[in-house]
Amino acid sequence: MYIRFHFYKKPKNQPKPKTQPTTQPERSSILQKHPLLLLTRNPQYCLLCSRYSLLVKHATNPYRYNQEKPTVTKEHPGFERMPSAPVSYSIDTEVPSTYYGKLFEFIYTQYLVPQKQRFSNLSKETTQTSNKISYTIIDAQGKQILKVEVTGTQTVNTTITPQDMKVSEATVAEARQDIVIATEMFEEKARKATWYFAWREGEEIIPEKVRLHEKSFNRLFLETQVLLTFVFTAFGLGLFIIIFTFYPTYFWIAPIVLIASQFIFVFYSSKIIARSSDWTITKDNPTIHFLEYQPPIGSLGTLDDYKQIPPEQLMALKKEVYEEIIAKHGAIDCQEAEKIFTKYNVSCRLGSLTAKKINVYELVKKVADRFGYKVPKIVISNTMVPNAAASGPSPNRGIVLITTGLLVQLEEPEVVSVLGHEFGHLKGRDPLILFGLLSAEFLFRFYVLFSLFSFNFPIFLFFIYFFAIMTLIFFVAKFFEARADLTSAIMMGQPKTMAKALEKIGFHRLLFERAQGFRLQEWVGLDSHPPIYWRIERLEKLDEPVQIKHPLIESIRGVIRGFAASL
Repeated sequence: MYIRFHFYKKPKNQPKPKTQPTTQPERSSILQKHPLLLLTRNPQYCLLCSRYSLLVKHATNPYRYNQEKPTVTKEHPGFERMPSAPVSYSIDTEVPSTYYGKLFEFIYTQYLVPQKQRFSNLSKETTQTSNKISYTIIDAQGKQILKVEVTGTQTVNTTITPQDMKVSEATVAEARQDIVIATEMFEEKARKATWYFAWREGEEIIPEKVRLHEKSFNRLFLETQVLLTFVFTAFGLGLFIIIFTFYPTYFWIAPIVLIASQFIFVFYSSKIIARSSDWTITKDNPTIHFLEYQPPIGSLGTLDDYKQIPPEQLMALKKEVYEEIIAKHGAIDCQEAEKIFTKYNVSCRLGSLTAKKINVYELVKKVADRFGYKVPKIVISNTMVPNAAASGPSPNRGIVLITTGLLVQLEEPEVVSVLGHEFGHLKGRDPLILFGLLSAEFLFRFYVLFSLFSFNFPIFLFFIYFFAIMTLIFFVAKFFEARADLTSAIMMGQPKTMAKALEKIGFHRLLFERAQGFRLQEWVGLDSHPPIYWRIERLEKLDEPVQIKHPLIESIRGVIRGFAASL
């Protein structure tokens, strides 16, 4: 049902008439004559009241919200914000239904109860068929501002009801992220308890790395460039010492030699990374097979029970499963697994094995087609650390690295959005740009600073300069990371999907960034990525990203504004 009042709307380029804000008596008179104005949720300019739209949709359900993101408009002069209706969200989770009781117990005891300064009126109800948590969020003054109810048996459903008419959109989003973060924390524990098997048809069986906190060379090189910077710094110092000792006459060419060696490394980075990966994805063999096994909950009834299986025994068990079942039959079932599991005092339950396969080549090809590029070389690193990266001097010489952890943790649309971000780096030739920034600083330091100070530069001033210039370079690098986010949103058209992916893989940082001091640290740290809270908030606000004509300029402005807001 649509009810439409026909009034003229102000043209975009015409200045507003100089009218005074509507006063309370005038507003009351207007609302008496036109009571349906109470239903409007989208204030726009009109000639009747100089402030409010008279277009009312769905009069039978005036507070209808977008399920993905509630619409909260800016307050207009002379008009108080009305109390908002409940907002409902459905949060995707990989937690099996048998774990839902433990999930809600974890959210309640491990996340909500310890934060008594934020949450009050906590209650939890658990039955055989349902789970429910309800609580109230309070502000710094102890005032109740939001009421939250979390339910679920197959999905995690969250309903947020504002208790104060001045509640902001950011506060509601933070309340939703509380449940996302708590759910991801539980999923991380569940993943540690779950046994994952990944393999490719016709190729060598390679067990995954089991330590989630391990950072491979690929991740350090491609994600932060910090390792690369310090490796080249150490290499440069060593080169200077050698040339100065044995060839002092040619000391001035040392920086050029170093820059040339760095360029060769960057130019052939795709080949170096390919050799350090586990599998190469091709059109003829495009699929990765996954199998997940959830062992039965132990006598303590908690996920921590699974620590009773030492990592060495777990790796031996998995190796035997790979060699005796998967390598010979290409699949696994409980009957076959039971023969091996019993050796380690583990039983195989029906329904505890979940198998899936992912056509990685098609996912990457979908993104490459959107960008108009040929499919780059695709390599897989069999580690449960969720990550994807792209490197190379150009799209034609690029390489895309994907970890099995990313394929396990994210849904396919989310993987596609993350790949769009990585293709944005290839499109912008970001690895070459960062290499150019680092090389320019190095040449400036050697040929300008050292010549001016004749190598009498105090060592402590050198470290101050080095830290300051690296902070500046990595702050500039944040422009290009932000541009890659926008590029993915523009080319793939799913900014909110990428925001969900960032929430899943960056929930630890998202939680720490609640503290203002940590936010500032993230802005000035030696990391090319902007703070994740800012990236998520920015992506969620992109309703029509295709209209962005200059992603880099928009990203520079956004990064500077975000940094200024953290001060």
